[in-house]
Amino acid sequence: MADDFSDDITLIEALERGDEKAFAYLMQHYFKKLCVYAQSLCKDKDQAEDIVQNVFLKLWRRRENLTTSLKLNSFLYKSVYNEFIDQYRQTKKVILLEKKHIDSLSKVLDEEPDSNFEKLVKTINTEIDNLPQKCKEVLILSKKEGLTNIEIAEFLKISIKSVESHITKAYKIIKDRIKK
Repeated sequence: MADDFSDDITLIEALERGDEKAFAYLMQHYFKKLCVYAQSLCKDKDQAEDIVQNVFLKLWRRRENLTTSLKLNSFLYKSVYNEFIDQYRQTKKVILLEKKHIDSLSKVLDEEPDSNFEKLVKTINTEIDNLPQKCKEVLILSKKEGLTNIEIAEFLKISIKSVESHITKAYKIIKDRIKK
């Protein structure tokens, strides 16, 4: 007998048990619709697919927390919207950070020869390597890997406040050491 996941309660109960067929049904039933919705928000097909994949991944990871009173359709669309907002905020931060970085680079390049710039980059990389282990790990995940604070917190099993604290501490240490 084939599994029937046509009603939300059956589907949610199966997901809570870790039923991969239920998850496949959910993906098959909602993926394209959610991609269209996400693309209407971000105007980029690849980003839209990433958003939807992230939503499904988070849903699978947190499947034990689902409740049968949940309206899956509404939950999924709201999750896509929230993921879009999270990515937008992160992109906005990165764009501001990149602008500051470019402005700083322009200053350095206008004032100093190339060898001094290369020396500065080496010094920064050395100082990153000398950071306390947790600060270094969080900074690399944030700035080199591009993970959000929430993703870093989940990955390292620490609070978002701890992630923010480690990043702030890393910047302060690097700044203080470079000034010297």
